[in-house]
Amino acid sequence: SFHGANLNEEDQLREEAARRCSRAVCRNVDTVGVNWLISEVISKCTHDKESVRKEACWFLQIIVEERQSAADFHEDVDIIIRELIHRLNDDNSVVLKANNAAIGALTKCVPVEELVKHIRYIKDLIGSMVSDARYRKGGVGDGDFFLPGLNIPKGLEPLLPIYQRGILYGDATTRELAASGLGDLIKITQTKYLAGPFLIKLTGPLLRIVGDRNPPAVKIAIVQTLGLILTKGGPVLRAFVPQFQTTFVKALSDPSRQVRNEAIKALALLMPLSTRVDPLIKELVSTSLGKSSNVTADTAGLVAIQTATLEALAVVLKYGGSKVKLAESVPSSLDAGKELVLHEDDGIRESAAKVVGYACELLGADEANSVMEELVLDHVSNLPSCSAEVKHGIACICRRVLSRPVGTKVDKEIYKSITSIILTLMKDDKTMVKEAASVAIGAVLGSSHDINSTLSLLEKSIAKNMDTKEELPVQQGAAVGLSIAARLQSGVFRTHEGLFLINCALKMAMSGSQRVQFSYNDFLWIALDVGNGETGLNEYLEHAYLEEAKKMKAIYSKVLIKIKAVNNGED
Repeated sequence: SFHGANLNEEDQLREEAARRCSRAVCRNVDTVGVNWLISEVISKCTHDKESVRKEACWFLQIIVEERQSAADFHEDVDIIIRELIHRLNDDNSVVLKANNAAIGALTKCVPVEELVKHIRYIKDLIGSMVSDARYRKGGVGDGDFFLPGLNIPKGLEPLLPIYQRGILYGDATTRELAASGLGDLIKITQTKYLAGPFLIKLTGPLLRIVGDRNPPAVKIAIVQTLGLILTKGGPVLRAFVPQFQTTFVKALSDPSRQVRNEAIKALALLMPLSTRVDPLIKELVSTSLGKSSNVTADTAGLVAIQTATLEALAVVLKYGGSKVKLAESVPSSLDAGKELVLHEDDGIRESAAKVVGYACELLGADEANSVMEELVLDHVSNLPSCSAEVKHGIACICRRVLSRPVGTKVDKEIYKSITSIILTLMKDDKTMVKEAASVAIGAVLGSSHDINSTLSLLEKSIAKNMDTKEELPVQQGAAVGLSIAARLQSGVFRTHEGLFLINCALKMAMSGSQRVQFSYNDFLWIALDVGNGETGLNEYLEHAYLEEAKKMKAIYSKVLIKIKAVNNGED
């Protein structure tokens, strides 16, 4: 290789002659020798010297260029792909540049409809490389990993034609592989290497086919990848907001639950770019009430669509509510939530309560007080005779309003009445009601202005619903409630006053069913602020007795420190 040398004119001429000769050899070798030639070149792709690896990539480039007409190397394309994909993880910038050119030559000289046949192979190769980079000894673990060959100028561009072809013209399986594979590549490419025009190239084909009659797996892959593009692209994609919005709203009515869930997540990502949320809120309110002309489904399907639409409305209020321009947008959302919060379906009630909570946050304390009086306190006198659905709805409302910042501004007398109602519901004979109340009591605790006296008042009732004799959903509900309280009252369970409940939680995290253990692990992770180091653990240890301290240190080192993200009761 002449790479790296300061060549004089004579050496430059010699290099050019050598490269012309190399091309002539590749062009004129007999067909029977092509496989041998490729094998010889590929054997040099992993050479210790970067100059040899660089020239091996160049040779693969000229083989496909010079043999394009003969097309007699096609049976070796999978071997060439394997080596070029592996070179994406090379540590030398010159090799990466040569490899990029070789991939570009391959996608230009081999019909893309042929290359698409290898899309699963490409996806698996990249997945294997990423897995190795994360989990081999000394790997990055769950930290950021960016594939070197994609993180150079136009690093992803040579591969794009394969994915575009798969997305636009492939069968269902190929479309799913192409969409999810493109998402895999986006994850391991830094934002600065995904320039605006290039992101638009990625977005167009996905938006074009997402509305086709695709199986759920294809739609899920497409919506997930569109979400990744939104995350990486930011303001560059502002012109596409209407198309994104239409796509995601339509997906809320999809028969597949996972498609609907992905659409909700994607709408949350869209909100920072959206400037006109009022028409979106209006459409979501109408659909959630079952009044949209777009909804044609049986009763079960309608319930699923209403639930998804309410979840989407809550997300829009949470992330885009501050952009509302029309005075009626948020009140209309609140009215929809109030109308559906006592619906016969528990999923609709829970989602409607989210809408009520976020709407109250936007409308202020006076509206929150009014909602609590209308939907909660008005049932006090006949609470024992209320249906389980009404009681469940009441608990959901209390949780969602009190867990928002506006919850701390609720009138003191109303707060006292709510506390009494939730304590009563925690003893209800219906598991669904007890579970919801066990969650809501965490919001009551978290919104308290006198946390120590509130702890003293509530801790025995909370501990009772944590008991292993209770139904599993009730035990888990108590854990979620404690997580809400820990999020809203940071540090409270690392004090002497909070010791009783965190020790009860420690006991639950070390016994009972696995699902229950996971819920209490989440709470301990939040309560001890594990994500920010050992300070929280040390604060707890200052107050704990020897036996509990020993158990907490054990679960901290074996379990909590390995947790990356938890359910904090927000969603």
